[in-house]
Amino acid sequence: MATASPRAISTTPRHAAVVRITHWLTVLAFLALLITGAEILISHPRFYWGESGNPNTHPLFSLPLPTSRPWVNNGFGTAMPDGNGWGRYLHFEAAWVVALTGLVYVLWGIWRGHFKNHLTPQRGERSAGALWPVITKSLRGGRAANDEAHSYNALQRATYLVVIFVLFPMVIWTGLAMSPSFTSAVPAAASLLGGRQSARTLHFVITLLLVGFFVVHVAMIALAGFWKRTRAMVTGRAGAAKEDA
Repeated sequence: MATASPRAISTTPRHAAVVRITHWLTVLAFLALLITGAEILISHPRFYWGESGNPNTHPLFSLPLPTSRPWVNNGFGTAMPDGNGWGRYLHFEAAWVVALTGLVYVLWGIWRGHFKNHLTPQRGERSAGALWPVITKSLRGGRAANDEAHSYNALQRATYLVVIFVLFPMVIWTGLAMSPSFTSAVPAAASLLGGRQSARTLHFVITLLLVGFFVVHVAMIALAGFWKRTRAMVTGRAGAAKEDA
């Protein structure tokens, strides 16, 4: 009697095409935002609170970086090359990619029940007692269980929901609140945050949180099996549990 080949039973569907496409588009756009954001940052690495701020205003905090504009005195005798012009242009374009890609992902996720079925913590996972063992295991560098190749654990579910529905909307909002053309049409976008400079400061802090998530995310993928997890996000299929035995 014929039996299925090991290869035929060793893989099972893992990620839908929409998830994979939006994931990689977001990765590329996020990297572009980081590079261009760094170019914009070095033109004025000082942060303020309120509506306005300039080199003569006492900052809320300042980063110890050389600047690309000599009139922004930050304690360095040399100035960096000024890439603020192309940086702002590409930053704006990459932000549109993130926003539109995120919108497609969220609408598809709601329509297909992706958030409910795959990202919403189950009833027994919604307490600190349920999350703590997962957190301690992650901090110890414990290797992911076999079944986690096919589903997210409680910590991953909670983290992804915060990133998708809190951090990304906030980084988009604070970005728009820095735009004079946008705030002239929607003044509340900046005023609700405390002003245009407050939006810039919050934008920077939220970006640091997203970078932290990105670093930890990649580190956890490496611990769980980098190529196996990456293959699943490229091809949509992950090895079955017995493949890891």
